[in-house]
Amino acid sequence: MRSTSLPSFPAATIPPSGRPRGRIAGLLPLLLAGQLLAVGIASAAIAPAASQPAAADLLPPALVADKHVVAGDLDIGYAELGPATGEVVVLLHGWPYDINAYAEVAPLLAAKGYRVIVPHLRGYGSTRFLSADTPRNGEPAALAADVVALMDALHIERANLAGFDWGARSAGIVAALWPERVRSLVSVSGYLISSQDAGKTPLPPQAELQWWYQYYFATERGRVGYARYTHDFARQIWQLASPRWKFDSATFDRSAAALDNPDHVAIVVHNYRWRLGLADGEPKYAALEQRLAQAPSIGVPTITLEGDANGAPHPKPEAYAAKFTGRHEHRLLSGGVGHNPPQEAPVAFAQAVIDASTL
Repeated sequence: MRSTSLPSFPAATIPPSGRPRGRIAGLLPLLLAGQLLAVGIASAAIAPAASQPAAADLLPPALVADKHVVAGDLDIGYAELGPATGEVVVLLHGWPYDINAYAEVAPLLAAKGYRVIVPHLRGYGSTRFLSADTPRNGEPAALAADVVALMDALHIERANLAGFDWGARSAGIVAALWPERVRSLVSVSGYLISSQDAGKTPLPPQAELQWWYQYYFATERGRVGYARYTHDFARQIWQLASPRWKFDSATFDRSAAALDNPDHVAIVVHNYRWRLGLADGEPKYAALEQRLAQAPSIGVPTITLEGDANGAPHPKPEAYAAKFTGRHEHRLLSGGVGHNPPQEAPVAFAQAVIDASTL
């Protein structure tokens, strides 16, 4: 029988990130400390450099999208963990991240008996368009339809969906428009369904400032700049969106490799231009976008999450609580958690997925 909770630890040993730390048992006598310091200095002088672990060696094992399936307009690359007969969880990443945002969450869920699917979104990693003639479309309805197409291709009738950033928006859209396909939802920053009409409404200056990159992408200079400095741009977004997350270069570089997808820049630029009404969507998604423009409610069991140090634009929980008409719980992740909770607080995120699936 699948357990419904992750292992518990004494409160004092669990930091907000969800990773256990050791305790300091007490202060050593000064003499012993001096002796240890002397030994340490001597050892460091003779130890070969190879004895020091590299930053990459300290990372959790990478998720590898070594499976592929033709789904809709795409050949989708995805990672899969856990038993093939387990209850399905689909984990959706955002921009500018990749599947390794779930490098710790996915194994935790797989160990609990879930079948975990972690796909690269269109324009990321090993996911590719089937035809060179297909528009490189980043509109929300297209991204959400990719999720349904993936489930259809894998013969998954219903799944627990969880995501952050673009992934949370896509998961929420699927839950709103195809509720019969969704067992439960975990959504960082809650209700993110919007429309081009809503995007026409000016925001106060401070809020507009947070969307600086959206206006940058609206220009040809921005498109060329993002193509030239993709990795530098992504690193800056990571830092701004999660100002208290001290990720290292190895962590970033592993995910940034997924941004080298040949369609990445086109998808990102179209996504943000579409939001401002500066780019058209595809006619086949028009009916879906019309439904989304009505801000449909979400009735599936849902847990919404927010980090207490989220530096990216996000709505307040009270602004969207009424949009969740089914069983709904909101959780604030404290201690400096930013925009990427699955990577910054993996235990808490995994527990939310487990709890939502049993609401």
